[in-house]
Amino acid sequence: MRSTFNRLIKDESGATMIEYGLIAALISVAAITALTAMGTSVEGIFNFVSGKLQAAMPAAEGGEGGEGGVE
Repeated sequence: MRSTFNRLIKDESGATMIEYGLIAALISVAAITALTAMGTSVEGIFNFVSGKLQAAMPAAEGGEGGEGGVE
């Protein structure tokens, strides 16, 4: 009984799992913070590209210039 109790006291696998859990939680918080900060800049890039594509659409629908088509 005493040897079992001493073995349980010396066993550090539970502490190691807690440490890994804390490290995973810290990495998750850092990733969420970084992605949230990047989200606004990525949204701005998508809005810029969307505006450029919408501005180019009327020019592409016009009947002037270009090659090909039906003869």
